[in-house]
Formats: sequence, structure tokens, C-alpha cells
Amino acid sequence: MKLLGKVAGMTRHTVNASILLTDRPLLERPAAAREAGFDAVEFWWPWPQTATPSGGEVDAFVGAVQDAGVQLTGLNFFAGDMPAGERGIVSNPERRDEFHANVELVVDIGKRLGCRHFNALYGLHDPSRDTEAEAEAARDNLTYAAKAVDAIGGTVLLEPVSGADSYPLKKAADALAVIDSVDVGNVKLLADFYHLAVNGDDVAQVIAGHAADFGHIQIADSPGRGAPGTGELPLDEWIAAAQRGGYDGPIGLEYLAGDGNPFAWLQR
Repeated sequence: MKLLGKVAGMTRHTVNASILLTDRPLLERPAAAREAGFDAVEFWWPWPQTATPSGGEVDAFVGAVQDAGVQLTGLNFFAGDMPAGERGIVSNPERRDEFHANVELVVDIGKRLGCRHFNALYGLHDPSRDTEAEAEAARDNLTYAAKAVDAIGGTVLLEPVSGADSYPLKKAADALAVIDSVDVGNVKLLADFYHLAVNGDDVAQVIAGHAADFGHIQIADSPGRGAPGTGELPLDEWIAAAQRGGYDGPIGLEYLAGDGNPFAWLQR
């Protein structure tokens, strides 16, 4: 069964194998995506405890993607301990060196796997820190990352996120303001329609104004962050509008799956 394919009239999907296929060990998920009929995957940072895993760990990850015969379309920079609640270190002035070291490794993985889109989670606001100090750190880190991935034709993505009150970027305008403050051309908005909708953004208006400049799109339905069709969001309409507006990249599947086939909605 071939669910993917860059053919006229079809939307290309890429499976976020950090949130989907979690019944399999992480290194088996690229092959599981392939078995399900997909030819592309994306991942959050695969090692939540460290920005700089060992060479052997990186080789094993790269090999798993290559052996599965899928394309890695997206990879997060190190975002701190996500399971413990962290949501990025880009805005943390005390973790610049850690982030910069991670950037070099991300570029290496991107080069080896042909990945060109890299998501930089902004980070939670720490009330003990000055907001402008966080903004300055974010500008520095985003500029550093953008220049580094530019060497392989890459793009840095910046994403509004829901479910974390202290995460400063909640709507598209928040992320776009940061992007405008960075003096490079390869930092773009990651438009996760679920996060935008849950945070009260006017998703249709965001699409109308910025679709051609989206760096990536991800989807899940609301309420519940489930598969498309399990909630109330007009995801098909939004995707079609974004494509009419000039977005021609894949659609990232980043939703929570229940029991059974997580891709049954596509087969229907």
C-alpha cells in the first residue's frame, strides 16, 4: 500500500516518529513507517537527555533511517528534557554553548541523511530571568543555527506551542516577530495547525497571509490532539488553502494515536 507519493493531486505526508509508532523502539520506527506505506519521517531530538550523544548512538540512528529506505524530512534541535516538561533551550542564555554544540551535530546528521528542515523550540520563560535577555539569547542562537544549516541548504523552523503556559510563542504572530528580529533569511514559521487552533489563533487568516512562507506544516485534530477526523478542525480545508497559497512541502503527522491502526483515516 502506497500512501505517499509526490504526484498531482496528492498530499505528501511525513510521519512524526517521535509521537507516532511509539509501540516500537525508536530505532525500529523508520522501518515501521515504511511498512505502513510511508516514505518520509520526521523526529524530535532522539536523545532527550543530552545535546551531544555518542558517535555510536548517532550512527545507529542514521543507519536506522537509511536501512528503512525513508527520507528524514525534519529533525528538532535539542530541546532539553521534553519528557520532564522542558520545551527548548534557544532562549536560555546559560545554555548557549550546549545549543551551539548541538547545532554542529544536527548539521552532520542533516548532511548524512539529506534532511533540510530543523525545528528550534524557543524554550520556557524563566521568571528569574529578564525577558529581553531571553530574547537576545534566542536571536543569537537562531542566527547561529541558521548560518550553520545554510551550509547544507537548510532551514530553521520556529514553532508556536500549546499546553505550556510559560512558552512565550503561542500564536503565529509571536513566532513571526522573533523571525523578523533575526537578520537571516532561512528561519521560517512551523505552522502546526493544532497548536495554533488550541491557542486561539485565526488559522485561516494565518494561512491567507503567510502560506507561501511556511517552513513546514504539522497537523493533529482538536480536541484531544488525535488523528484528523477525530475532532472538529477543518484540516483538509486548511491544507488545501495553504497549498493554493504556495506551500508545497509535506504535511507532518504529529498526533496522538489510540489503539488500532493510527493511519486508518488516510486509508478511508
